Amino acid sequence: MTIFKAYDIRGVVPDQLDAEAAHRIGRATARYLGAGVVVVGRDARRSSPELHAALVRGVCDEGVDVVDLGLVSSPMLYYAVDALAAAGGIMITASHNPAEYNGMKLCREHAIPIGEASGLREIERIVGEVADAPPADQRGSAKPEDVTEGYVEHALGVGTGRPRLKVAVDCGNGMASAGLVPLLERLDLEVERLYFEPDGTFPNHEADPLKLENLRDVCDAVRRVGADFGVAFDGDADRSVFVDETGEPIPSDLMTGLLARRVLAQQPGATVLYDLRSSRVTAEEIEASGGRAEMCRVGHSYVKARMRELGAVFAGELSGHFYFRFSPTLVADDGVAAFVALLDVLAAEQRPLSELMAPLRRYAASGEINRRVADIRGLLAAIEAEHADADVSHLDGLLVRYPDWWFNLRPSNTEPVLRLNLEAGSEPEMAARRDDLLARIEAGV
Repeated sequence: MTIFKAYDIRGVVPDQLDAEAAHRIGRATARYLGAGVVVVGRDARRSSPELHAALVRGVCDEGVDVVDLGLVSSPMLYYAVDALAAAGGIMITASHNPAEYNGMKLCREHAIPIGEASGLREIERIVGEVADAPPADQRGSAKPEDVTEGYVEHALGVGTGRPRLKVAVDCGNGMASAGLVPLLERLDLEVERLYFEPDGTFPNHEADPLKLENLRDVCDAVRRVGADFGVAFDGDADRSVFVDETGEPIPSDLMTGLLARRVLAQQPGATVLYDLRSSRVTAEEIEASGGRAEMCRVGHSYVKARMRELGAVFAGELSGHFYFRFSPTLVADDGVAAFVALLDVLAAEQRPLSELMAPLRRYAASGEINRRVADIRGLLAAIEAEHADADVSHLDGLLVRYPDWWFNLRPSNTEPVLRLNLEAGSEPEMAARRDDLLARIEAGV
């Protein structure tokens, strides 16, 4: 299986991704981006230093200079690419994947993502060309740069409210603390800190807050210390999942609706995006706040491109990605900025988070359910034919909408799996519709 995925590069080290591959990827990316500086950062995985050294050497071999950020989060790299007017950036990380994985997130100028449909396949092709090519006559050089202070100002810019609260924060031994620790010094918060030390072995739990088992520690901490809310970050801090003061996790599509209300109070009539797996609540809250709600495909490269196309000011995905228009040139997902945005909401509302969320919990959702399927295309066609009376969309997989319930079946990019998300007006109806559809999936074509 190729390490070049839909949105990034990812694989097991060293079986699928090693220093030689990193060197070639560095050369190929530099060649693809052309002239200009390339910003490079890395996470704390044990394989990252070796991959980082090889990648930097590869970029320099193409005669391109490197700005080396060292240990940073992905949002810090995105900020740096834009702030330093770089040609692009490479973040060495496997995000939420287990410790044996590593990878790279690539972007162009202004942190515009390089994904499957926007240059990643071309870079994969160039990797084969550079294997035996001699280095440039004049190699590039690498210099270190600390962007922490600028990043903190940048992240704090998404909200002005600075409430005095008690919060529980789980960094999951990932990279969130790189930007979060100096940011917390600027806030009047009492913080219960969990797993702030970057450790690429992830000794406490996976750095994937979408899995409920990885939220147990922050939920327990919220209850134990009486926190006003909790937050858990993924491995590279471009995602965050929140917990209310009762220790109840908040689905990220509902959080999108809540944060959008505050954004739209400050920018009336603006466009806000939500991914097609999101609850109907999300669009309803955006529109009730006077905004224009637009559905989009899943995946950060698609969301950011659509935000740029429509001039959207904010977006959210079910996966915990929250996207901000930081400036006219920079659109990026940032879990730490989402934390600041929630502080701004709570400062303005002066009510407990559970009370704010209660009206948004008005529908019943299945959560994402995966099923292995042999003939995905055939099964989707068959199921679509059985729902001819519904509103059907192919924006991303198969989206079927009825007046009182809907479902989305979306193929995985990496394995023969269908991902089901379904929502209905009540828990019994959701369960019945879900079970019927799962039985239909398991029956096959």
